[in-house]
Parts: sequence; C-alpha cells; structure tokens
Amino acid sequence: MNILIKDAAVLLPSGEVVAGNVAVENDKIIAVGNAPEHFAADRIIDGTNKFVVPGFVNAHTHASMTLLRSYADDMELMDWLTQKIWPIEDKMEQKDIYAGAALAAVEMIKSGTTAFADMYGPYMEEVAKVAEISGLRAVLSRGLIGVAPDAEKKLAEGIALYKEWHGAANGRITVMFAPHALYTCPPDFLKKVATVAGQHNAEIHIHMSETKTETENCLKDYGKRPFAHVESTGLFELGTLAAHCVWLDDEDIDIIKRHDIRVAHNPGSNMKLASGVAPVPRLLREKVTVALGSDGASSNNNLDMLEEVHLAALLHKVNELDPLAVPALEAVKMGTEYGAHALNLTGTGKIAVGQKADLVLFDTDSAAWYPRHNLVSLLAYSADSSSVDTVIVDGKILMEKRELKTIDEEKVYYEAERAAKHLTGKQA
Repeated sequence: MNILIKDAAVLLPSGEVVAGNVAVENDKIIAVGNAPEHFAADRIIDGTNKFVVPGFVNAHTHASMTLLRSYADDMELMDWLTQKIWPIEDKMEQKDIYAGAALAAVEMIKSGTTAFADMYGPYMEEVAKVAEISGLRAVLSRGLIGVAPDAEKKLAEGIALYKEWHGAANGRITVMFAPHALYTCPPDFLKKVATVAGQHNAEIHIHMSETKTETENCLKDYGKRPFAHVESTGLFELGTLAAHCVWLDDEDIDIIKRHDIRVAHNPGSNMKLASGVAPVPRLLREKVTVALGSDGASSNNNLDMLEEVHLAALLHKVNELDPLAVPALEAVKMGTEYGAHALNLTGTGKIAVGQKADLVLFDTDSAAWYPRHNLVSLLAYSADSSSVDTVIVDGKILMEKRELKTIDEEKVYYEAERAAKHLTGKQA
C-alpha cells in the first residue's frame, strides 16, 4: 500500500524539523518533503498538527511480564526475583505467555513503539505469533538459565525458536540467543551458548552488570569483573546486546568498545529497583551505541518508551550535575535511531529515503505541545504517549487516530486479566 502523510512536521536524522510530506511505497520511505510528481497514494493521512518521528525501539523487555504488573513492587532485585517473580513464572503456561505478550503489544503500539527486543522463558513462539499478528517488529530470545536442571532443554528451545521464526513475518521477526546473566549461567554454559549461536550466525542478548552485588560476586567467584569474565567465554565475539550496564569501570568500557557491544539502558527499571545509574553520558561520548529499554512491566511498571526518553534526559542531568549530559535530541535518538542500531535492524530508525516505514505520528493539538518553540524539546520533556495518534510499521498502519487496526483491544484486556488472576490463585 502507498501512503502519503501530507503537510506534517517531520523529524529528520539531523534533528532538523521540516514541514512537508512523507511518501511511503510498500514498506519503504521514498520521499521526504515533496512527494514524487507521479506518486499515487492509496491512503492520504492528513498531517496537520502532526509531528512525524521514527518509531520507538524498546531495546530490552520481557513482554509477557505485563501479567505481573503491580504484583511485586518495592523490593530489592534478587529478593524480587527469587521470592516473587521466578516462583510465579514457573506457573506460566503457553496461553499465559500469549496473553501477556498481546497485552504488551497493545501497550507498545498505543505508546508509539514499533520494534522491541524480548527475552523471556518458554513458549517464546507465542510472542512471535503476537508480533506476527500485531504487525510489530520483534527481536526475540528464549531466556537461558544455565544453572537450571533442564538447561539443555532450554537451549534446544532457543535453537527451535531460531529455526522456526528467524526472518519470519516478512523479515519483521529476528531471533537472538539469550543467556540470562552470568549469575545464572556458569562459564561452561556460556561457552556452549557461544558455540551454538555461532553455528547459527546469531547474536546475543544478555543482562550485564545490573547491580553492585552482581559485580562483587563475580569478582569473588571468578576473580574478574563481569565483562572480563564473560569475554573469556567467547560470548562477545558474536555481536552482543547487553542490557543495563550500570556498574562499569574503565576496563568494562574498553571491553564494550573492543567488541562493539550495544548497550540497552533501562532508566525506569534501574531507578525503581535502586540498581544504580549507568554511565550513559560517558558511553555516548566514547561512541558506544546506547539504546533505551523499558525492562519488564513488573519492574518499571510500563512499556512506555517516551517515558524512558524523558527519564534518560533528566536522570543523567541530575546525576552528572550537568544540564547538557543528555540533551533532548540525544534522548530521542536513544529511543529511536540508536535502538534500531542496537537491535541490528538495518534500514530502520530514521526518516529518510530508503528507510523502512516505521513511523509514529504525534497529535500536537493539545496543551502540552503549545507554544511550539521546539518540537523535539516538547517531545522529550513535555508530551506523553497519549499524544500518539497513528503508528505505521513496515508500511502498514497498526493504529490510526488511536484506533488499533490489528488487535482486538477489549479481548486482550479480558484475557490478560483472566490469566493474571489464575496465576495468583484469585480465580479458578
């Protein structure tokens, strides 16, 4: 389908905002500014009072954890995991994973996310089905726990997910291998994952250096800091998306740069779990790719990437005592362009000719958008996701004028509530 977004404000990769049109032919942008003279649009979208930006990329989440939103809050990370989260996750069945992922898809589309990187437990094929049906772009991984008695089974499930879904949905779905973290995956298991991922030419998604305790325990157990320890297993040779990266020193950053590791920064989750503040300004100065992620909806507690943009822009200013630490445009790029690069999504993340048509239209006709001195500043500091009007992924309209086109919203809410009550024993 050919789409013409007419007479809108458009955010260019340079940060400049221009008035004009965006022409989409099938899945790609073919013009920005003036539409080609003979372009025949199947759909014309009125861009009056609309701000067109690249779709947000959630570089690290656990989609089906939406079922655990508000279930366990105000706890330390390891207590939260071992006492509350892991026990209830053990009860999750195939239908629960689908229900949670569908709820996540609704939330992500309605808040302007067009792509997400998801790491979770069994039945990841259900998340893939949701991505396929919803129209979202997804990078999926079966989370691998090497200390579990069925670690080999989990790894086999990761291989099966790769074989069945990598490149599926017209290329919208890709698959990585995801050893959960060094504290759940012994060195020999990390080496095995590295071997298997290498055999499939797949990349890695892993939690790294999230807490101070993780770093201290790694030094005690292995005599090395987390990045040096994992580097010794060969895991970083494959291309790596590393979530959190809070507790870093010079050696860690050297390793990140040496292996071109892409960092998924999760400011909301890190703040809520009191994990610490990642050295994002330094990473950006040293040309490390830093994207944004929401983490799971049980540690955030939402999947709103515009909120993560807002938090990233503010958190590092106060932490560094520097109002220039993460400027508005940089924060927006972390949530869009840098996120696409972090997920290795070639040809996405920018509004430019030849790029995939993954676009979000914000309705700027509300109080938060006036006066319009600087639309990028308003997006980063003033607006919220209720302004998201239209979402396009791969040239297909997933939401228009706040109406979802690919998902039955009411049914999703009903099934998610039923699944959550069943898991917690509140409903037979």
